[in-house]
Amino acid sequence: MATPNYGYEKRQRELEKKRKKAEKAKAKAERRQSGLPEDGDDQDNAAPDAAEGAEGGGGNGGEGGAD
Repeated sequence: MATPNYGYEKRQRELEKKRKKAEKAKAKAERRQSGLPEDGDDQDNAAPDAAEGAEGGGGNGGEGGAD
């Protein structure tokens, strides 16, 4: 029986990922050109960060700190 060619399989997976990434970038560019709103990963992530900073929690969850 022939042994599997793992290098070939890996290369095919990499090419598939590259193709999908290119398609996604193309679709995003088309949305940008047409003026439609983007899916919002950047917009959704920006709002919670600003809200956390406004609360002034300090990032420790309000626990202890000074002894």
